[in-house]
Amino acid sequence: MRHKDLGIWHAWTWAEVAEEVRAFALGLGELGLTRGAKVAIIGANRPRLYWSMAAIQSWGGVPVPVYSDSVADEMAYVLNHAEATMAIVEDQEQVDKILSIAERLPDLAHIVYDEARGLRDYDHAHMHSFADIQAMGRAASADPAKVAALDAAIAKGKGTDLAIMLYTSGTTGRPKGVMLSNDNIIVSARNGSLFDGLDEHEEVIAYLPLAWVGDNIFSYGQSYVSGFCVNCPESAETVVEDRREVGTSYAFAPPRVYETMLTQTMVRMEDASPLKRRMFHYFLGVAKLWGEKILNGEPVPPLARLQYALGNVLVYGPLKNRFGLTNIRVGYTAGEAIGPEIFKFFRSLGINLKQLYGQTEASVYITAQPDGEIHADTVGKPNIGVEIKIDDNGEVLYRSPGVFQGYFKDPEKTAETKTADGWVRSGDAGFFDPKTGHLKIIDRAKDVGKLKTGALFAPKYLENKLKFYPNIKEAVAFGQDRDFVTCFLNIDLTAVGSWAERNNVSYGSYQELAGHPDVIRMLKAHVDEVNASLATEPLMARSQIRRFLVLHKELDADDGELTRTQKVRRSFIAERYQPLIDALYAGETRAHIRTEMTFEDGRKGMIEGNVAIIDLEPHAVSADILKEAAE
Repeated sequence: MRHKDLGIWHAWTWAEVAEEVRAFALGLGELGLTRGAKVAIIGANRPRLYWSMAAIQSWGGVPVPVYSDSVADEMAYVLNHAEATMAIVEDQEQVDKILSIAERLPDLAHIVYDEARGLRDYDHAHMHSFADIQAMGRAASADPAKVAALDAAIAKGKGTDLAIMLYTSGTTGRPKGVMLSNDNIIVSARNGSLFDGLDEHEEVIAYLPLAWVGDNIFSYGQSYVSGFCVNCPESAETVVEDRREVGTSYAFAPPRVYETMLTQTMVRMEDASPLKRRMFHYFLGVAKLWGEKILNGEPVPPLARLQYALGNVLVYGPLKNRFGLTNIRVGYTAGEAIGPEIFKFFRSLGINLKQLYGQTEASVYITAQPDGEIHADTVGKPNIGVEIKIDDNGEVLYRSPGVFQGYFKDPEKTAETKTADGWVRSGDAGFFDPKTGHLKIIDRAKDVGKLKTGALFAPKYLENKLKFYPNIKEAVAFGQDRDFVTCFLNIDLTAVGSWAERNNVSYGSYQELAGHPDVIRMLKAHVDEVNASLATEPLMARSQIRRFLVLHKELDADDGELTRTQKVRRSFIAERYQPLIDALYAGETRAHIRTEMTFEDGRKGMIEGNVAIIDLEPHAVSADILKEAAE
């Protein structure tokens, strides 16, 4: 492992990691950790928190990672529901959160912290530093009986034992505790490594939330199975620079990360000289035509290869270096659907980006795209050891060695999701492409519906098309059982703020900039372009967006509008902003809204304002497209 601290990379060999883990495990034994006990892990990606998970599992305990940006109330629910007896946290911020909800956590007996800064004057009756626990463990290592007890606990462990509990993001309600066994983690990690030929030479940057199953597989399980090096960045703000320094070869990121990189690129290019802008856009055009073909090893004319090689020197290479993706051998995106245009953009630069379809309940892996079989509109073929079938209602069902044991303390929900013979209902609607054999995911099964006209309504598909534009950070579409499609938009403050600066547009707040007439005109042009694209697609041609508005505030996880993994909580938003939805469908041109929001310091307040509602003329649909749609 490596960890960058104060600008310096600190490294540990596997032997040194083993000693760190063993010392901490013996220390936890001194605190009374027992088999089956739940221990919360809260903080950023730091070696000591990863070591904590291995130390807890040594005794047969169960780590319960929690999103570090959770507000106290969310944290209280997870820790109380999980019956956590200890919490191992990063710093004072997390300690303060736990202390503020201590009366709601009757089972919590100890708090262990990594960073001691700011905690000197706290009551340490039940608080301990990580270093102190390790010191207790090293002292205990002199006692043969205590060493034998730990060795016996490790030997007693079985593949079917509960290894970790990961809470779902809670898009439709309270998070559920997904119970994964040792076999779930190890076999899934091994099969994923075999699929992509991962070995001990890979370099991985660990920056995803510890509470997300993706990080548990890519930064934890696979590192043990394949033996590669996991690098912990100095902070969330330095991930790109740190990734560039270590030369990451295997990367994973949700679509939001790729969307942000594209937005930042486009914003920077607007500030570049006219010559650089022309060069950038010219070679992007070349990449769009030939980049993916070259990456896939397809035949390409010699002149096109020469143009692409020149573009690689002048544009693509520097751009990949700026992203920290120069040495990428394989990169994945998953978590939710990525916009096809964004996906193709990165692949056209020569980055071997692939799509993966997975769930927490599957220990990540359901499908993945084999090299040479990459399609923007599919999520690949069943991974090693995975079976997939499509139910009569179009829902995707899967069965694999990674299938979870069940939801903690929720047998009814477990029975709804997992059949007696091990098939899991994914909740996603999809089908297999007869030409490629790849799985296509349309949307969440409960979200896919129809307009009153009978036209297909797939909100996530529409939203991803809109989010390709750097000016649009978030989109929420509506249309189920309605006459036409409407949507909410959030502007991207970085991109639109940069535009405002270049055009001498002054503004005092997000709300003021979002409502600026020129901004509205820009967004209207983007939505119109999306409609033009939809008009050429048989399934979606009759689902063009007829009206939209720009929300007066950013959708925020602290306000319950997004999950901690930045997924839209559609039903919550529809309920909270019902007056705006009513205005969209009532033909009104403006609407007033008053909303409670959470400020960065945790205080709550009200924000209100008027939002303009914009109408669009749908694009004409050709007879051939309509005929194909009918067929």
